[in-house]
Amino acid sequence: MKTLTRIALVGDFCSDIVAHQAIPHSLQLAANALNTEVTAEWLPTESVTSTAVLAPFDAIWVVPGSPYLNDDGAFLAITYARENNVPFLGSCAGFQYAVVEYARNVMGWRDAAHAETETTGRIVISPLSCSLVEQTGDIIIDPDTVIARAYGRLTTHEGYHCNFGMNADFIAELRDFPLVISAWDSEGDVRGIELPQHKYFVATLFQSERAALRNELSPLVVELIKAAQG
Repeated sequence: MKTLTRIALVGDFCSDIVAHQAIPHSLQLAANALNTEVTAEWLPTESVTSTAVLAPFDAIWVVPGSPYLNDDGAFLAITYARENNVPFLGSCAGFQYAVVEYARNVMGWRDAAHAETETTGRIVISPLSCSLVEQTGDIIIDPDTVIARAYGRLTTHEGYHCNFGMNADFIAELRDFPLVISAWDSEGDVRGIELPQHKYFVATLFQSERAALRNELSPLVVELIKAAQG
């Protein structure tokens, strides 16, 4: 009998967002490849007001589409996943918010901020030097990382839709913390992070789910489902 896996898609659905079109298909392709059953439920950020909303799910995916209607809901989902060892995937805005959440709640930078929504504090997510809206690029993956094991190789080519990324000044501060930067672009800018001691906690600025639009698997989505199944 196939195992049913429940995944929370935290974000404000919009049919015009390419990643939102791709996400259900990426989950179905991964479920088919694993011979399992997956049910995904969109949770608007305004509905994520307590951990009780998240508790029924086996995994959490904070999806693209910032600024969210309720930033607190997105942050609550990330904190819940991180603290409770719930498999987590963040893509695009999910990556950006995961960085801010970690800076605030693990590093103790209560004023850590995202430049898209805030103008004061420690800007850990800042504007990109060049827009990546509907762009693609090469990704270099560090060996012996969760992302490397998911892809089975150390390079990939992925699509984006973003104008913000990790502030380069923040990178050195991470060296004393468990969070690992595991993916970069060809210019040396951060494109993926993970928590190595977590069951599965991965976030990327690129949108691996776009592979589904070519009817191809996203390795990160496959691994999310596998982690959710234990």
